[in-house]
Amino acid sequence: MPAPNTAVSGTSPPTHASPPHTDTPAPSLTKSDRPAAPRKPRALRVPRGVRRAAGPVGLLLVWFLAGTTGVLPESVLASPVDVLQRAIDLTDTGELPQAIAASGRRAAIGFLIGATVALALSLTAGLFRLGEDVIDASMGMFRAIPWVGLIPLFIVWFGIDETPKIALVALGVTYPLYFNIYGGIRSADAQLIEAGRMVGLGRLGLIRYVILPSALPGALVGLRYALSTAWLALVFAEQVNADAGIGYLMSNAQQYFQTDVIVLCLAVYAVLGLLCDFAVRLLSRRLLAWRASFDGEGA
Repeated sequence: MPAPNTAVSGTSPPTHASPPHTDTPAPSLTKSDRPAAPRKPRALRVPRGVRRAAGPVGLLLVWFLAGTTGVLPESVLASPVDVLQRAIDLTDTGELPQAIAASGRRAAIGFLIGATVALALSLTAGLFRLGEDVIDASMGMFRAIPWVGLIPLFIVWFGIDETPKIALVALGVTYPLYFNIYGGIRSADAQLIEAGRMVGLGRLGLIRYVILPSALPGALVGLRYALSTAWLALVFAEQVNADAGIGYLMSNAQQYFQTDVIVLCLAVYAVLGLLCDFAVRLLSRRLLAWRASFDGEGA
């Protein structure tokens, strides 16, 4: 009797057929044989300087076309060509450079006085609780008063010479600088202050290495606002009994309905403010190079 699981004589167990083994490797596609992915068209990148200038240039073009086509009569608004010609004439006679120098002197003196007062008050209120209790509430109250409305009172106090004009500029500069510096001091990170104490920094060390650097971004923002406010205050200040300056030229032009001179004076104010803002931007890049910031996305 045959043993179990053994094949019967003359037969063999079924086997599964296997594919024949070959040593030839399967062909592979080389990089040149692969289908190339479709390339996306490269977007045209316009330099940022060109994009920044597109807005003002477009406005000038619209202004020029409106003036040349008669949509804007000269009695309403002079064309850019007339304004440019008047700027050349006033520069040749020396009136425009003298006016810019007089206005710049007033703005500089008023700004220095206002910045000094704002810095002293913000440091006192930001670093000391007693200073906050005494100063901050008063500054919040005075800020609600329109500083332009103080012109008559300044004339009564200081007369009609240079003092009320400089005082108005100083007052306009004080508020934005004070509140931005004070807010920057009080927004210092408490964890950084605690870390400074752990490494052995004293009161002065914390102020120098932690609190003031934390307040620097807010102070620079306040500086931008303060410079623009200084020129705005000067526009109002030079309307009051001025015998020199850009506002003086504007007041005389208003009496004779010279729209080209009025627009020229406004353009000078705008350019001076833009130059000051550009200088603060450069200063911010230099002083805040250690601080990572968001610069926007996209092209």
